[in-house]
Amino acid sequence: MQKITDNPDQQVAVAVAHYWVTRKAQGERQKSKGTADAGLRSAVTGGAQMDEFINLFTKIILDTGIKSKYVYRKKLLELPGFFRPTKEWDLLVIKDDSLVAAVEAKSQVGPSFGNNFNNRTEEAMGTALDLWTAFREGAFKGDTPPFLGYFFMLEECEASKRPVKVKEPHFKVFPEFTGASYMKRYELFCKKLIRERHYTSASFITSDSVNGINGIYKEPSTDLAFSHFAKSLSSHVRVFAE
Repeated sequence: MQKITDNPDQQVAVAVAHYWVTRKAQGERQKSKGTADAGLRSAVTGGAQMDEFINLFTKIILDTGIKSKYVYRKKLLELPGFFRPTKEWDLLVIKDDSLVAAVEAKSQVGPSFGNNFNNRTEEAMGTALDLWTAFREGAFKGDTPPFLGYFFMLEECEASKRPVKVKEPHFKVFPEFTGASYMKRYELFCKKLIRERHYTSASFITSDSVNGINGIYKEPSTDLAFSHFAKSLSSHVRVFAE
């Protein structure tokens, strides 16, 4: 039987389509009620856009043979932190009182890419630091490091592809950031999360609001392809499935 990790493209397309259809429906519903938020926040406050991605991660995990009772989603998602009491994740795998995997799934749409980029990056870095420090201090039992996964989908549009100026009043920024668009910045960010071992694996995809409804998406970097992310997650969890 073919596993999702062998060819995940179709499943990712389904999740992308669900994201845009759900987001559109939520925006229209809130608009009809006269409660649409500034900055397109209406699509965020409704939640559920990322549900099909979480479903996909869950299928990949269950394909390893691990029992569903060890997989947590929608509830019981809190893990202890070191710098804060708890952090709620999007998906957890816990077996024999040991943390096997924790996955975070995020997205961003325009038009406010600047402030949201800073918020997203600071959140992801802080979350990783908090978890690994808690792990070092014995919060999760066991000595085997868990799989820490980060998935991000960005709206592809003119604003996210446009070069962005950087301010350098005192020191030069690293050259890769000079003239980089927000799309490129997110790509660099995800790569560096892995390179610096803050996360075990990361996946970064983009999609526009028009074609995305049909499941169309792009992967700006092969290093951050969903197939790599899926195989890394699967291989880690499979060890605990026996």
